[in-house]
Amino acid sequence: MNEARFLLIASGTVVPMTQEGLFFSADLLIKGNRIAQVAPGIRPPEGCQVLDARGCLVLPGFVQTHVHVVQSLARNRADGLSLLDWLSRRIWPYEAALTQSEVAVAARLGIAELLLSGTTAALDMGTVHHHHQVFAAAGELGIRLVSGKCHMDRGEQVPEPLLEDPETSLAEAEQLAARWHGAASDRLRYAVAPRFVLSCSPELLVGCVELARSQHLMLHTHASENQKETELVRSLTGKGNVAYLADLGLAGPDTVLAHCVHLEDGEYELMARRQTGVAHCPGANLKLGSGIADLPRLLASGVRVGLGADGPPCNNRLSIFHEMALAATLHNLRHGPGAISPWRVLELATWRGAQVLGWGEELGRLQEGFLADVVVLSPSLSWEPWGDPASMVVFGGGVANVRHVVVDGQVVVEEGRLLTADAAAIQEEARQAAQALAGRLAWP
Repeated sequence: MNEARFLLIASGTVVPMTQEGLFFSADLLIKGNRIAQVAPGIRPPEGCQVLDARGCLVLPGFVQTHVHVVQSLARNRADGLSLLDWLSRRIWPYEAALTQSEVAVAARLGIAELLLSGTTAALDMGTVHHHHQVFAAAGELGIRLVSGKCHMDRGEQVPEPLLEDPETSLAEAEQLAARWHGAASDRLRYAVAPRFVLSCSPELLVGCVELARSQHLMLHTHASENQKETELVRSLTGKGNVAYLADLGLAGPDTVLAHCVHLEDGEYELMARRQTGVAHCPGANLKLGSGIADLPRLLASGVRVGLGADGPPCNNRLSIFHEMALAATLHNLRHGPGAISPWRVLELATWRGAQVLGWGEELGRLQEGFLADVVVLSPSLSWEPWGDPASMVVFGGGVANVRHVVVDGQVVVEEGRLLTADAAAIQEEARQAAQALAGRLAWP
């Protein structure tokens, strides 16, 4: 990237996420891929690109801590099922059937949806094969992505094409990491991604930990999503799901556990003490009937938490606005009104999510020196009359509000239009690919 390149986001209401309740009228100057200045009345340098943000909110780009972009072509094909049936009857057959070109189409569809809904960074889990296509799509479309191929080596209901011996599976992951970790000026990173305990032997899980630690990679898996899953893990291992994973090394600031709905009492403290990250995915948990993770207790225990839409077949959208609204309202049922404030939800969707992803103190806030991932939101009737910006975004925001999106200093969405690919062509490719897949899988 040319470090002399400037971009000015002008005349917006900036919500920097550096302090709860803070917002002010200002310009935001980006130099290269970093924020250079946040202040009123900035004069654009010579040759500077200018994005108009008058009447708009300017926030850090949204961060998601658990998605499956490769599942995008199974959207609208996996309704009315609980987790284990959903996997065995729909998702695993679908993933086993995917060709290399279909993985590419699915990834492009999912990433385009993420960007157009204001998500600038995400932690993604792929399927077992063709994972280079996910990184290729992320590189092309411009998202910040931490991703990895899925690992599975056991399970009676897992299709044979998705089962790999640990040595083969981990060798491919190491090759993918060598090619993609740190690519695109560190916009792309690799994560080692065993699916979950029920489909991974202890040998595979330990191998994943060893690979991740030796290469300084993230670890990403599912844990305690469903009651039956959790019971099966205890019967298999004699331990709680999170405790078992921790005993094998899947714990710590480099580890993200998706869901954590059905936890045992000691597991809250365990995750807090080890600084393990959790992806809260309320939309998917509700659709699959998995339950409601106790987000207030997770936060009160000191657990690091971000938000995630999970996958298109279990949500069905990848918009973080849906997850923010649920996170801010769902927990009122158990803990009373105001259990999670809209400002806390915005934190989860920005800098707290960035910390879970391992970007620490350089992403998720609009301040000098931070990476330039920014979303500009236009007002809508659901925002009127203007008041608390966090309330406006969390309770009244949606995809239609997304006007401009900047990732790593590059404008990827302008005036609601994707600049890095033809969104209409992606839609058409997805429809054709999904139709072909449905025919091969004998789906209605």
